[in-house]
Amino acid sequence: MSLEIVILAAGQGTRMRSALPKVLHPIAGNSMLGHVIHSARQLDPQRIHVVIGHGADAVRERLAADDLNFVLQDKQLGTGHAVAQAVPFITADTVLILYGDVPLIEVETLQRLLKQAGPEQLGLLTVELDDPTGYGRIVRDASGKVTAIVEQKDADEAQRAITEGNTGILAVPGKRLGDWTGRLSNNNAQGEYYLTDVIAMAVSDGLIVATEQPDDAMEVQGANDRKQLAELERHYQLRAARRLMAQGVTLRDPARFDVRGEVTVGRDVLIDINVILEGRVVIEDDVVIGPNCVIKDCTLGKGAVIKANSHLDGAVLGEGSDAGPFARLRPGTVLEARAHVGNFVELKNAHLGQGAKAGHLTYLGDAVIGARTNIGAGTITCNYDGVNKHKTVLGEDVFIGSNNSLVAPVDILSGATTAAGSTITQNVAPAQLAVGRARQKNIDGWKRPEKIKKD
Repeated sequence: MSLEIVILAAGQGTRMRSALPKVLHPIAGNSMLGHVIHSARQLDPQRIHVVIGHGADAVRERLAADDLNFVLQDKQLGTGHAVAQAVPFITADTVLILYGDVPLIEVETLQRLLKQAGPEQLGLLTVELDDPTGYGRIVRDASGKVTAIVEQKDADEAQRAITEGNTGILAVPGKRLGDWTGRLSNNNAQGEYYLTDVIAMAVSDGLIVATEQPDDAMEVQGANDRKQLAELERHYQLRAARRLMAQGVTLRDPARFDVRGEVTVGRDVLIDINVILEGRVVIEDDVVIGPNCVIKDCTLGKGAVIKANSHLDGAVLGEGSDAGPFARLRPGTVLEARAHVGNFVELKNAHLGQGAKAGHLTYLGDAVIGARTNIGAGTITCNYDGVNKHKTVLGEDVFIGSNNSLVAPVDILSGATTAAGSTITQNVAPAQLAVGRARQKNIDGWKRPEKIKKD
């Protein structure tokens, strides 16, 4: 059966107290709506319709994509009214209705729900709650069949005692959705067109309402304020931590670890506290990541070691290489096998060959460093002339003395050495020693200045 998905994302979210539309508030580095769209895409629908209202332009700008049809709800008159705006665009056999502020819904849960939907059957996701306050109640008859959903404000005392709550997530026959939304009434305490009234219509029309429930109630929890947003963030992170641990990762403290993207891991990986993984990160076997590191869009080869307080962005680290503590590797950085980057070293668009070392207090930008080359402390590549960037190339087995300035473009060929304190402006041939510093002068009889006393 063909599938289309409608995501309701028009709400204002006044309790967020923010100029940002509610559905754009982030969970794990992605907007809540972005998470829902990601889950929706994994179901392979023929189209995804996103109903927008408050902050519509911002939502479109942030999330525009070829597979998304943005539908404007000019006035927010309830969930039923929101779905009705998308009905003219729907042609699929089954329509799945999701919510842009419910970001933790699992694809597996939605797949189970979709199995309940058919031409004469509607799939309804419900949840058992210790405290169902605020949720619509699932009303069943004596045989256990669902007959209706009653919103809390419209429920009587007996109905409020029901602990099975409505999540709002439905899988319905596409051909019937237009008829049902067209018959909705706003004769209720809120004066809104409730999508939940579709359930009673389906029962009246002779359809079966089949229910599914999530494995975890937090899957269907929405966020209406900053507190709830923080609760979803922590739950997302603990869930991500559990998945990584199941794949062979040791987390020193799962409560102090954040994933804000997609992570692929090998076995026997060790991650210390307060590590943040962003974007697309690949971590191979036996990698060790120290505390307080941020790693974004990186590949860490087998046995690589990232020491404490390092920041890596767009870097590739080869087998057995290491960086830190307090290293910064910027986009375009490549460390080949066993290359070493030490404390307070910054690399940008720099390639270090096998076994190359930059141990201390160094900046290497737009540079190619040969195998086994050693970079002394305090060395910088002067790669920018104010307009253009230039490249520094060091051959294999080069020794760069401490406190060098390498003024690009410059080539220092294999086996060459530069003296400490040099400014290198010319190419250096193989096995040469380059000295680029002023001659020392010692002045006899020099008197140190004295501080002038004021009256």
